[in-house]
Amino acid sequence: MSRFPAEPTLCERALDVLTTADGRAKTAKSRAHAAEWFAARADGTLPAVGHGAPPLRPARPDAPELLDPRAMPKRKPGSPQGRIALLHAVAHIELNAVDLHWDLIARFSHVPMPAGFYDDWVKAADDESKHFQLMCDCLEEEGSFYGALPAHAGMWRAAEDTAEDLLARLAVVPMVLEARGLDVTPGMIALFRKVGATRAVAALETIYGEEVAHVAYGSKWFHFLCGRDNTDPKPVFHALVRKHFHGLLKPPFNEEKRADAGLPPDFYWPLTEDVAD
Repeated sequence: MSRFPAEPTLCERALDVLTTADGRAKTAKSRAHAAEWFAARADGTLPAVGHGAPPLRPARPDAPELLDPRAMPKRKPGSPQGRIALLHAVAHIELNAVDLHWDLIARFSHVPMPAGFYDDWVKAADDESKHFQLMCDCLEEEGSFYGALPAHAGMWRAAEDTAEDLLARLAVVPMVLEARGLDVTPGMIALFRKVGATRAVAALETIYGEEVAHVAYGSKWFHFLCGRDNTDPKPVFHALVRKHFHGLLKPPFNEEKRADAGLPPDFYWPLTEDVAD
C-alpha cells in the first residue's frame, strides 16, 4: 500500500527522499519519484507542487562518520587506498547533491516559479541519484562500500547558510560548488584511466557530462530571478557568493565547460581575490 492517501505532491515526494536515511534507499526513492513526475508531465500536465517544510538537515545513515574537513585523513590519490577514498568522497558529494536538489524544491516552494524550474531540479536529483549508485557500484567492485570511510562534515553547510534565500542557494550550490566539479573531474578521470579502472572511468565520465547541465540549471534560474527583479546578475552573484561561500574560489577553472553551463569568466574570476573593506 502506498504511504500516500492520494497522488503525492512534488513537495511530499521531496520530503519522502529527505527523510530516508539509507543512501541506496534514498536514491531509489528519488529515481522512482522522478520517473513518476516525468510520466505525469508527458502530456503537458503540471502535477501539484504543494508546499514543504523540509528538515534543516536530511536523514542520513549512521555511517560514514562525519569529520571536520581539517580532520579528514590524507591519502595519496595514486594508491589503491587513495583511489577508494576518492570514490568514497565522490559518493558522499553525490548523496548530498540528491538531498540538495530535493531540498531546493521543497524549501522554496513558496516562491512562484515556472514548470520548467521543477522539471530541471527533479531531473538533476534523478541524475545525482544515478551518480551515487554508480559510485557505490565502483566502491563495491574495489571491495569497499559507502560508509566504510569517514566523510566531510561540511557538505550540508551551504544548504543551511542559504536556507532563507533562493538566489543565494542557486549562486552557491550549482554555480559555485557544482561548477567546481567541472574543474576537478577531468583529473580524476585521468587518474582512474591510468590504472585501467574502466568502471570508474565510465562512471566519472557520466557524472562529468551530466553535471554541466546542473550548473546550467543554476545559471538559468539565477538569471531568471534577477530578470524578474530587474537586477544585474553579475554583481548580485558576487555579493551573494562573498556573503554565503566560505573562502575564495580557487583556479584553475575549466573555462570551456563553465561557459557551456552559462558561467562566463567575469562571474568567477573576481571571486578569487579578497575585496578590500
